[in-house]
This record gives sequence, structure tokens and C-alpha cells, in this order.
Amino acid sequence: MVEDMQYTGVMLMALMTMALAFWMPKWLNDDRVVNRSRWLMAGGLALLGMQFSLQYHYGFRAMGVTQAVIINLLFFIPCSTLISLSMLNLQRQGRIRWREWFVGPVALAAAAAIMLTAAGMNGQPLLSDTPEMRQAALMASICYITMQVCYTYLLLTELHRMRAALANYFDRERSNMLRWMQYSIMVLTVLALLVPVLIYHTGLILAAYGLLFVGSIFYMWLQFVGYIRTNAAMQMREAEENEEEVQQEVEDDARENRKATSKDTTHRIAKAADHWLAQGGHLRSGITIKTVAQEIGVPRYQLTNWLKTTSHEQFSRWITFHRIEAAKQLLKSHPDWSNETIAQQCGFNTRNYFQTVFKKSTGLSPTEYQTSQSH
Repeated sequence: MVEDMQYTGVMLMALMTMALAFWMPKWLNDDRVVNRSRWLMAGGLALLGMQFSLQYHYGFRAMGVTQAVIINLLFFIPCSTLISLSMLNLQRQGRIRWREWFVGPVALAAAAAIMLTAAGMNGQPLLSDTPEMRQAALMASICYITMQVCYTYLLLTELHRMRAALANYFDRERSNMLRWMQYSIMVLTVLALLVPVLIYHTGLILAAYGLLFVGSIFYMWLQFVGYIRTNAAMQMREAEENEEEVQQEVEDDARENRKATSKDTTHRIAKAADHWLAQGGHLRSGITIKTVAQEIGVPRYQLTNWLKTTSHEQFSRWITFHRIEAAKQLLKSHPDWSNETIAQQCGFNTRNYFQTVFKKSTGLSPTEYQTSQSH
């Protein structure tokens, strides 16, 4: 069973690596960030393929468990590093700090040093199966976990920032397009945490871990390709550019010694926003905070800061709240209208999305709400 899984791993990693290297460039634009991420991902998958190939062709399992563990760790650490950096590169738009590049190499060097020291203590070859090497392999796995926890912290921090950027720019919830990234981060962490527990297991437990590992890597690859191929990456970049422009507006006003948080400014923005809502500006689909700021006539950063003083805090929540209030009025005044018609009239892009956010907000479906209002 283990040999079959190793062979499957070799073939699957080879196919995924070739797809990233030769298939994706056919429909990718000259995008430096995306291209760097795909090469980092391809590098990680290629190393995994090499690891499976070594295990399959040289039968390290037959030599003893420790030999297989050592080979796995020496490949898993750089593999996880490259995949983590691939996602971090997407999140940061290519702005990875030099010390973040070195987290993985330092962990690999520490793991190698531990195993070489253990091998030298009793004069045995590196791939020997001794109590010292077993302890060294366990300590090396701790290096692997520490490295992955560091990358997990960085990735989750950036993921939180990305979700906030989306919510502060677009008129509806779009963080679901980042769900694959959250799952991938957690998968990499769980796989690393399981290593010291499962490295010396065999049989069904090892097979289950192998299936989980290969399936998780395939999921990450599939979602990564899907994210790049759709307009999700472009939308994310648009939201992040808005954040940068807002920050630039703050710095420009700071240089001119303006006070953006004065009571007069807050009152003026609230009054302009109420007027915009009264005219039904929020009932159009696909608007962004950039559009609203232009129509209201205030800088984006002032509108963003004002929203933070409200109970909604974020642009998408604010827009959704007022759209739902408009939908409630239509449900009462036009009970014969379909949910799709009401969704279109209130700026929701689809009927399903309207029903989802309405239920989340009120605890009732649109039909249940109509029924409750008719009594």
C-alpha cells in the first residue's frame, strides 16, 4: 500500500508541477507577482515529487523507519517553505521581507545540524537506525513545526488584512474568495503538527496520513490555480490599491495639517451619506467605496474613518444594512414581488446572496419575514 501511494505521489506531483510550469503561462499576463508565486509553488511540488521518488525507488521504508523520517524531513521543510512563501507572495503583492525568506533555510539548517550531530556522536552513518538518530529526527520535526508556525502567523495576519481590505472597498461580502487560502494555511500547519506524532507509525495510520497529505496538497494546487485564473486576484489587488491610496490621502492631509476627525467633518460626512442614501445611491449593484466617496464629495479616508465610528464599521456591512432595510420595505409594500425582483431593486447581485444575507441579518427568510409582518 505504501509503495502504491508513493508512486501515486510521484505522478501527481509531476503533473501538478508541469501544469504550473508549462500550462499556466499560456493564459497568464505579464504579472510578476503571480509568476513568482507559481514558480515558488512549482518548486515546492517538485521537491515533494523528488521525495516520493526517492522513497519509492530506494525503499527507505525497508531500511528502517528512521531513514524514511530523515529523508521526509529534509524534503518537507523546504517544500512547506516554498508553498508558504508562494501564498505570502500573493498576499503581500511580492513584498516579502528578507528575514521571511530565511525562516525556512534556517529551520532546514538547524534540522540538518541536529541529525549530523547525532550521527557523529556514535560514528554511525546519517541514514542509520539508532536511538540517537530517532531522538534527532524528533528534534528536527520540532524545527519543522516551529518554522511552519512562524509562516502560519504571517499568513493569517495578512489574510485578516486582506479580508478587511475587501470589506472596506466592495459593496458585498467577498472574503469567501480567500477561503481556500485559509484552508491551505491550516492544512500546512496541521500536517506539520502531526509529524512528531506519526513519524514512527506504520500500516493504516501511515496510509491515512499519506492520503491526507497528498489530498491536501492537491486541494491547495487546485485552489491556487482557480484563484489565479479567475478575476479574484484582480479584485483583491484593486481593494489593496484602495487601501494604499487611502493611506496616501491620510499622509497628504497630515502634511497640510488638516484635521480629518473633527466633529464638523464627522457631521458633514454623516449628512452627506444620509442624503446619498435618501437618493437611493446604495440600491445600485457593484459600487465601491471609491464610487461613493466621489458621489458624496469627501476623501475616501474620511469616509472610511467615519464608517469606523458607526455600528457597521466596514463599507460592505454599511451598504448591506441599508439594502436590507430597503428590502424590508419592499417586502411589506409589494408582497407579490419575487425575491429575485426585490434583490435587483435593492442592489443585491443575485437572489441567493440576497436570501443569505437577509437570513443572517434578520434570522428569517424573506418569505418568513413577509409572513411575520402580515399578522
